[in-house]
Amino acid sequence: MAEKLSDKTFQFELVSPERILASEEAGMVIVPGSEGEMGILADHAPLLSSLRPGVVSVTSPSGELRRIFVSGGFVDVTGAQCSVLAEEAVSVGDLDREVLEEKLKDLEDDLGFAKDDHVKTALIQKNIDIVRAKLAAVALAA
Repeated sequence: MAEKLSDKTFQFELVSPERILASEEAGMVIVPGSEGEMGILADHAPLLSSLRPGVVSVTSPSGELRRIFVSGGFVDVTGAQCSVLAEEAVSVGDLDREVLEEKLKDLEDDLGFAKDDHVKTALIQKNIDIVRAKLAAVALAA
C-alpha cells in the first residue's frame, strides 16, 4: 500500500546564534520566505531562501502545531531535512503585546530624532518592521 505524503516526516532544525531551538521530526513546516509563505513537506525539492520577519509553523507528526517567530535568516531544504538559520527566534507564546507596543512607540520616537542620519534611520526602520511583525504574530495567536 502506498504511503500518503502527509504521513511522511522529515528532520526539522531551527538554530539561532545563541542556541538550537528545535531539532525534531516534522510533518509540515511553513516558513516566511522573502517572496511569501512556503510550505515544506517530506521529499521537498532542494531549496535555499532568505526569510523575512514572521512565523515558522511546525506541525509534528501527531498534528501538534508549534509557532516560532523569526526576525529573518535563511531556510535550507533537502528532501529529508529543513534547517532554519534565524537571526533571532522566540516562541510566539513568549511575546508580550504590551512590551512590544511600548518598544514600537520608543522606536518610532527614535526614528523622528534620527531623520538626518540615513544609516541610523535604516536600522531603526528595520527594528520597527520586526516589532510590527511580532505584533502581527501575537494577534494571529490570540
